[in-house]
Amino acid sequence: MELTGRTVVVTGGASGIGKALAERFAMEAAQGVVVADIDEAGAKAVADDVAGAAIGVCCDVTDEAAVKALIDQAENEFGSVDIFCANAGIGLGSRLDASDEEWKQVMDVNLMAHIYAARRLVPDWLARGEGYFVSTASAAGMLAQIGDVTYTVSKHGAVAFAEWLAITYGARGLRVSCLCPMGVNTPLVQRGLEMDGPEGLGAKIVAASGELLDPADVAKDVMAAIKDERFFVLPHPVVGEFYRRKGDDHDRWLNGMRRLQARVEEATGQQA
Repeated sequence: MELTGRTVVVTGGASGIGKALAERFAMEAAQGVVVADIDEAGAKAVADDVAGAAIGVCCDVTDEAAVKALIDQAENEFGSVDIFCANAGIGLGSRLDASDEEWKQVMDVNLMAHIYAARRLVPDWLARGEGYFVSTASAAGMLAQIGDVTYTVSKHGAVAFAEWLAITYGARGLRVSCLCPMGVNTPLVQRGLEMDGPEGLGAKIVAASGELLDPADVAKDVMAAIKDERFFVLPHPVVGEFYRRKGDDHDRWLNGMRRLQARVEEATGQQA
């Protein structure tokens, strides 16, 4: 897919990977970029700063009606949406005792928001014979996130949903890419690193596992994947190797993850 002249919507666009995606789409000469975030002021600030036509919109992605309204507004402003980046995400550092409310909050943002967008967009894309869905999942969705059960399960769900879309509609023009980085230098990760309690353990494990990438570099990788119409986007190539090892010998991979958890617990004094 060529990016010039396309209309793009990016959720979670006020900061981190979403901000970098919006900036990069504008650089690629998108026709219009819609920056959506529950932080309306942040979304509008990003839209004001990017090159080209862009608008910032407040959107609570856990509300299906709000997601539909977001897409309606994008179409009214710029025409049919060509690319939708389901990028908004949260992590709470949840353990087994996570409440039902915590489970719902994380699943609504990290998974159900993707479903809400696809319900609205896919019928139109199939009628047109093309459309692109970009899912921001995580390496945790391919592997696991030590110290955060709700994040792990929700991101596995995001990967599975992206795969299902690609399988079900790929022959009818729908393209899907699934972004699965490890550590990226975003406000979400930085907040985790600043926490002294067990809620920050997941972020510390991410930081200990590999380089914290600049969001701009991640966005560049996403652009390359869209142009190549490639499913997995792995800014940390080692994630692909870990994924292969997991598939080759699941028990060995589980033992390795336990050893990693033990090392980080010892270094931080926090138990997962």
